[in-house]
Amino acid sequence: MLAPAKNLECGIAAIDHGADAVYIGAAHFGARALAGNSIENIKALCNYAHQFFAKVYITVNTIIYENELQSARQLIGQLAEAGADGILVQDMSIANTVLLDGRMELHASTQTDNRNIEKVKWLKDVGFSRVVLARELTLDEIKSIHDSVPDIELEVFVHGALCVSYSGACYASQYCFGRSANRGECAQFCRLSFNLVDVKGKDLLIGKHLLSLKDLCQIDELEALMDAGVSSFKIEGRLKDVSYIKNVVAAYSQRLDSLISKHPEKYCRSSKGKVTYTFTPNLCKTFNRGFTNYFLKGRKPSLASFDTPKAMGEYVGNVKEFGKGFLIVTGIASFANGDGLCFINSEHKLEGFRVNRAVNNHLFPLKMPSDLKIGTALYRNSDQKFVSIMSSNTAIRKVPVSMILDICQDGLVLTLKNDGVCSSTLFNIKLEMARKPQYENMRCQLSKLGDTPYEAAEIIITPEACKYFVPSSFLSKLRRLAVKEFSDKCLSALKSTEKVYNFVCPQIAGKQQIVSSEKINVANIANSEALHFYSAHYVMDVPTAYEVSDDNDKSTVPLMTCRYCLRYELGHCVKRGGVHQKWTEPLFLKLSDGRHFRLAFDCNKCQMKIYAEN
Repeated sequence: MLAPAKNLECGIAAIDHGADAVYIGAAHFGARALAGNSIENIKALCNYAHQFFAKVYITVNTIIYENELQSARQLIGQLAEAGADGILVQDMSIANTVLLDGRMELHASTQTDNRNIEKVKWLKDVGFSRVVLARELTLDEIKSIHDSVPDIELEVFVHGALCVSYSGACYASQYCFGRSANRGECAQFCRLSFNLVDVKGKDLLIGKHLLSLKDLCQIDELEALMDAGVSSFKIEGRLKDVSYIKNVVAAYSQRLDSLISKHPEKYCRSSKGKVTYTFTPNLCKTFNRGFTNYFLKGRKPSLASFDTPKAMGEYVGNVKEFGKGFLIVTGIASFANGDGLCFINSEHKLEGFRVNRAVNNHLFPLKMPSDLKIGTALYRNSDQKFVSIMSSNTAIRKVPVSMILDICQDGLVLTLKNDGVCSSTLFNIKLEMARKPQYENMRCQLSKLGDTPYEAAEIIITPEACKYFVPSSFLSKLRRLAVKEFSDKCLSALKSTEKVYNFVCPQIAGKQQIVSSEKINVANIANSEALHFYSAHYVMDVPTAYEVSDDNDKSTVPLMTCRYCLRYELGHCVKRGGVHQKWTEPLFLKLSDGRHFRLAFDCNKCQMKIYAEN
């Protein structure tokens, strides 16, 4: 399971709550420009994660401009020195640098637009070890990719916000606001409200968030995804706070542990450590726009949340009646002073209010909303009790070890073991026979593993060792030395499992087949090194990045390419049994400032494209 980290605090929380790996942005070139981190903090996170055999991957997944190439190369070297395990990339100039460095895994970011067998096979052939698949793929499509290209790791998003466009194929933010999604500066065009207008200028829908999708949640589909060949589950959220990370990571980690316990012969976690939680995770209690499986089980309706792009939270009941300054709520939910509630008002807008005082199901708002009516459904988007719980220490992760104390010719030897890793530490001491039993004191001193990442699963003290008196201070020193040696041995064991990533050019290997850039969804070429990389691997006619191309070349480029289809979402896809629409196409999305965007429906591919309409 791969968890997001906005910063060092979130990264450590993710590891503590069960993540097998963390992905985090460096100071530059990450697809979340507001979530950058220093090399020092990345090194600290790597050191912390590696104690649990967990990995740290760095997002260097923006497109790179020509004048940034040298800076990007320097960053890759610094990340390798800091101990990073892998790099997620979109731009092939970065891929080339990582391959030449040879110290880190190379992952194809979802920004590379990885949605078919041909693309995944090409990525494997040029040196990638893992591919993050497009969010839009079905379970059957994922399985087909795995069956066709079994010797590459597949990663899928399982939770969090959804982009309505294929990742890497969205230029709306750049076009409208001069903020490129491919440069980590997405302005979330898809969360805006639009009027839906037909070609005659008639308003079909007014003020709706027609492109704003619900959030992804695949917690009930993990086993099916594993069976389909997925090896890494990715949680979205590099801009989310630490409480979100704790809750979501804990929920998915516990579900994974449950599934693995049923099939230990088939699956295992890639990291070590047992997590003890002090709370019960609940995905409904942290930020979400409602949940969807997206396309995992095929095309389904109700993917979008037309009324609001904001988090509504969990349903807590309906308004039963009103009193003087209070309302009564049906249902079994309990409330607390300060809870934040919301509802969809008569204008189909999200409206919220704060509970000043709660007495069972009698709620006294700070100010009673004027549009609140009997029967209105209420949602809680701020649960004060849960917020309080999540602000405390909510999990402890420890690696269980066996400790064996015995005597040797020169004194004592303490052996630590876990999962094939074993180290023995010698301690020179002149042993003296004890006058009273020593077992309990020895066991007590050895068990004090404190703030180390270990806990004593068992402590064995041989009968011979129990015969001798050893001062507690000596036992403590021996324990500290043994833990240090064992930690070093674990780190060496982790490094010994790492691959050396040497790339063999297809030209040398004799593979000289021309590859269609369209077939493998190549886009966003912003520098000469990326262009050369594609050329060297027989991909021709690659398109220049939207961000650096001539304005005359942009008019025919779709601002978004979506598997999501508004016609289908509104129930008017006749190909799939919908009602024949009465409007006259083409349709347009109209912003409040008057700008129009034309919708084009490609029914053969089941895609919707959005174009700028000047």
